Amino acid sequence: MPLNRRFRSVIRIGPVQVGTAPDGRGREKHTAACTAPRCGFCADYDSRAAAELAARTHRCPVR
Repeated sequence: MPLNRRFRSVIRIGPVQVGTAPDGRGREKHTAACTAPRCGFCADYDSRAAAELAARTHRCPVR
């Protein structure tokens, strides 16, 4: 998986950003990543709804 993905449709839900990018196989991956320093939460999902749900339910241990 390339590390330099071009995200589009980026939104912020609390400290978590959700973005969509191609996965290199002709499909889209949706990523949810916490922007708080030292949190480390980041996950890829097959659907945008799953990524947004993860962002809404994320309880950042740093904040």
